[in-house]
Amino acid sequence: MLLRGGRRAALLLAAATGVAGAGALARRDPDTAVYSSASPPLHHALSAAAEGLLSGTHLVSPWLLPPPFQGFPIVNSFASASVSPAKLSEQGSAGSSDDSRCGPGCLGRNSIAKAASAVGPAVVNISCTQDTHGWLLEESIGSGTIIDPDGTILTCAHVVADFQSTKAVVRGKVSVTLQDGREFEGVVLNADRHSDIAVVKIKSKTPLPAARLGSSSRLQPGDWVVALGCPLSLQNTVTAGIVSCVDRKSSDLGLGGLRREYLQTDCAINQGNSGGPLVNLDGEIIGVNVMKVRNADGLSFAVPIDSVVKIVDNFKKNGRVVRPWLGLKMLDLNPMIISQLKEKSSTFPDVRKGVLVPMVTPGSPAEQAGFRPGDVVVEFGGRSIESIKEIIDIMGDKVGVPFKVLVKRANNVTVTLTVIPDEADASR
Repeated sequence: MLLRGGRRAALLLAAATGVAGAGALARRDPDTAVYSSASPPLHHALSAAAEGLLSGTHLVSPWLLPPPFQGFPIVNSFASASVSPAKLSEQGSAGSSDDSRCGPGCLGRNSIAKAASAVGPAVVNISCTQDTHGWLLEESIGSGTIIDPDGTILTCAHVVADFQSTKAVVRGKVSVTLQDGREFEGVVLNADRHSDIAVVKIKSKTPLPAARLGSSSRLQPGDWVVALGCPLSLQNTVTAGIVSCVDRKSSDLGLGGLRREYLQTDCAINQGNSGGPLVNLDGEIIGVNVMKVRNADGLSFAVPIDSVVKIVDNFKKNGRVVRPWLGLKMLDLNPMIISQLKEKSSTFPDVRKGVLVPMVTPGSPAEQAGFRPGDVVVEFGGRSIESIKEIIDIMGDKVGVPFKVLVKRANNVTVTLTVIPDEADASR
């Protein structure tokens, strides 16, 4: 260990040796050379200090090591981290505005700025106003993203529609303002209450800027993301953060109704951000911002873009989102849960994966098919399954179509059932 005086001596020695040319030390150990520059007077003073230190002469200075520590290899204690001028130049260029060495997903100096600039021109401010005889009754503000040069815009349903019973009612006149200041009147094509996704259309004589859609399936916790929108009608607002969770379930948030999954981030989201895009560092939309937890910081949620694409496809195909309903409460199994269930009951089936059925809704398609509480679904529609999401994906929008289901029961009894999903009741 170096004493306080020793540390000061080490600093003087490194500076002095570097300014003096580092010749004496470079000959001893080329890997620990120190490079520096100084004015002529300082150069002369430090050169003299270096000669004294290297020759072992005792200079009168409080910075020097006391006699017992002379000869201690103090230079290596910090000079080993030195970098040659050529390498220092290379490192400097890597940390400058040049992000050419930064691959996909890499966070460079301009990564967030580039992602924001790629999507920014396609981000719009949306306002809906209701007025009667010139009196403004209500105004709703939000954001959206143009996803097609023809003027197709993704936004949140609660921004542009009210839901009376199961039918969406447009809030009023929809005004869309682009980043460049142009204003258009929008038409609400579709809106889905459960996903809170809507599609708005504007007409322009010229092609409009459009953002690219990415994939939310490749996201993982810790990935950097960028949120764009118009909070409080402040156009062109950009915030950044990381993905906190890729599959936050609606039940975790105390939301009833049909099962949904969200991307959780710590991006700053406020009133008016709803409907704006969540973007990866490649400048692709990977989610639609829908909500935040009130009175909490760093808890924001977005609908994954993979789910949004399916919703938009349903809009085009059916004019609404068709969701099959089985009437099952389900739980994803993993090795730890399976082990715990086996400890509680020796009759639990021998499975390595699958979906547990804790409850069956009376009168549901599942009950009619013969499902029982405690069943473990291992195959659905002829495919081996590990999660509820896989079952939902297999069903798609197929209502009234029979599916073969392989379940395992207590004592490893295997049963094949046939279930025919109903369409989910929008009021559930």
